[in-house]
Amino acid sequence: MQAFKKHVGLLINVFVGLVFIYSGYTKLFPVIETFEFTFVDIGVANWYTAPIIARLMISIELILGFMLLIGFAVKPTIKITIALLLFFIIYLVIIIYKNGNNGNCGCFGEVHYMKPLYAIYKNIFLCLILIWPYKFFGGWSSSKYNKLLVGFVSITAVLLTYIINPIDYNYSSNNLSEKVNYPLDLDLLYAPNDTGKVEIPKVNLKQGKHLIAFLSLTCPHCRIAAKKMKLIKQNNSSLPIYFILNGNKAEKLNEFLEDTKATNIPYSFCLGQTFMKLASAQLPRIYYISDEIIVKKVDYFELNQYDLENWVNQP
Repeated sequence: MQAFKKHVGLLINVFVGLVFIYSGYTKLFPVIETFEFTFVDIGVANWYTAPIIARLMISIELILGFMLLIGFAVKPTIKITIALLLFFIIYLVIIIYKNGNNGNCGCFGEVHYMKPLYAIYKNIFLCLILIWPYKFFGGWSSSKYNKLLVGFVSITAVLLTYIINPIDYNYSSNNLSEKVNYPLDLDLLYAPNDTGKVEIPKVNLKQGKHLIAFLSLTCPHCRIAAKKMKLIKQNNSSLPIYFILNGNKAEKLNEFLEDTKATNIPYSFCLGQTFMKLASAQLPRIYYISDEIIVKKVDYFELNQYDLENWVNQP
């Protein structure tokens, strides 16, 4: 019976370890930005510190996952793992309090969609099943080789987060090499030729400074961009950000808004050839516009709240 309990404990350890490794991997790859955004959203980081915190948390997940997988220092490892799961539960409660049980919690990055409440249930379940190996699985005998292995994996895990998705505060996009300082034909939005396919914008985009983002409801990168702009607008509600959306409004708009939570940004729809003329086929398309003149083009990587604020405040 004791052997059975130990083997069940081993299986649980391996299972939770694999979950942690997979969770860390999916947060890191293919995109880490949405995980970074969560720390800005709950107010524990700014746009410069969030990338560091995100990579640190992913490294901890990967290290704990490996330690559980090999049964190293079982009781201390399980204690730390449960503590981390409780931290994630508190974080998810804050998310639900701020935004409701909407959108993707980010537990598995953008790979698997999971609402915050389900993520809380998942983490509670993992905490409970870890009690079994804590009681009945003693792990394997520790040796200097195991310690060296864990040390090597820990250093590798930390470095990998920066190698796979390096931080670049001075990111320069390919858009910067494109033509700028030319007028965007916004008359296409205010005097549309595509009858029934273009909504007249809710604000006057032809005068003053605006950040205009052309987004598709089904484009995953557009959704990441919308999440970032939602946070920028949340941090500074005076910033003139506007969405021009493309896609099936009846079928996809609610899903888009639930996922991005970008309900604080005004938007209108533009379909057909007009959208293509204004945005081109590369999405998301984000323009700095001053009195109808495109003065800068950025992608969502490069989009920076502080740069936007400085530009808007310039005379």
